[in-house]
Amino acid sequence: MTGPRPRTIDRGERAASEVERLLETGPFAEALRAAIRARGLGLERIRYRLRGKGTSLSLATLSHWQSGRCRPERSESLRALRNLEEILGVPAGSLIRLLGPPRGRDASCGRPREHAR
Repeated sequence: MTGPRPRTIDRGERAASEVERLLETGPFAEALRAAIRARGLGLERIRYRLRGKGTSLSLATLSHWQSGRCRPERSESLRALRNLEEILGVPAGSLIRLLGPPRGRDASCGRPREHAR
């Protein structure tokens, strides 16, 4: 006789668990990348949804944020990040909290554009 089967964790549960862990521990770029992956949205789709909320970011900026090449620091970028948290379905302030103190001008990326082109 065999015992109960071990519970299989599906990929979605694993992704959600990874996002939760990274939202607690960071770093920012890894948490953002995991949240994007778990949500299943491409950067172009995220950009489109941000535009719908009145924020326009370049694909390069989104890519740089998730790669760790730079991070949001300007007030416009932090507003965009609040919208991004909503789009990705993560708790409000969870990604912003991972940023810590500003690192300086060379660490930030391009500004969000006010109007879509």
